[in-house]
Amino acid sequence: MLLSLLPQTLSDRFGTPQSAVPDRSRRNAAVAVVVRPRAQPAGSSTEPPTIARSDVLLIRRAESKRDPWSGQMAFPGGRLDPRDPTLAAAAVRETLEETGLSLLPDHDLIGRLPTVRPVSVHIPTVTIWPFVFRTAPGAVAWAASPEVASAHWFSVASLTEPANQSTLRYQAAGERGSFPCIRLDGCVVWGLTYRILIRLFDL
Repeated sequence: MLLSLLPQTLSDRFGTPQSAVPDRSRRNAAVAVVVRPRAQPAGSSTEPPTIARSDVLLIRRAESKRDPWSGQMAFPGGRLDPRDPTLAAAAVRETLEETGLSLLPDHDLIGRLPTVRPVSVHIPTVTIWPFVFRTAPGAVAWAASPEVASAHWFSVASLTEPANQSTLRYQAAGERGSFPCIRLDGCVVWGLTYRILIRLFDL
């Protein structure tokens, strides 16, 4: 899909970013799904940017006993704070704090994806709001917070490559199961992050 068509497609399917209202019965968190078009090689014909020719920003969370997602791959983001005027603003603030990447709500925000909630009873009762942002080719992100071990730009082509699709066997706190995942460059993308990515790729 052309990136130019993404805002209208997201709005038609999931509503505008402005329609996101915090869930009063649960905690709320917001994450940034940052799409970065890949730079065109010098001298090549200019083609309109598409999702397939873009990168997506993911972070590896630092190891911490206080973090239920300790060490996992995730989107930058975090809990809604009373100082955040909107859920999308929370995603912008957390992305800057965690990766040093400055997003502009009035320019880079292009839509939102449906909310996701943890299925495990051992995870906090939280509603997670994914917002989609488009950044410029060459945008840089890094581990800017002690809560982040590393930051990664993964190409959509690699994330959707059949050879990188796998299964993760998980066991913790008396729960066990097998979950679909993506294995790429020594990283395993699964759980809530995987579910959000699949919704983006299904557009």
